[in-house]
Amino acid sequence: MVYLCVKTKLKYLELDEESRGLADTYINEKVLGKASLDDAYHIAIATVNRLDVLVSWNFKHIVNYDKIKLFNSINLRFGYPLIEIRSPKEFVRYENND
Repeated sequence: MVYLCVKTKLKYLELDEESRGLADTYINEKVLGKASLDDAYHIAIATVNRLDVLVSWNFKHIVNYDKIKLFNSINLRFGYPLIEIRSPKEFVRYENND
């Protein structure tokens, strides 16, 4: 399941045929294995909906520099924009109490 968050408002994004097809491409081109189809769905849903960033704790299959390059090469080949994939740690905000 993928949620779009815009200033604390959440919107559920459905797995549609376009996202399913893109996810299948990630699998067919061996960026991910068949056992990681759900991960492929997450990335494809975010890509098809043109999200600015996908945030994940999954460092093996999603937040992985080499795989991100492969996802983006497929995305560009099929006319989608690049997708930023980041760890939640990059979005932690600390108050400056100095």
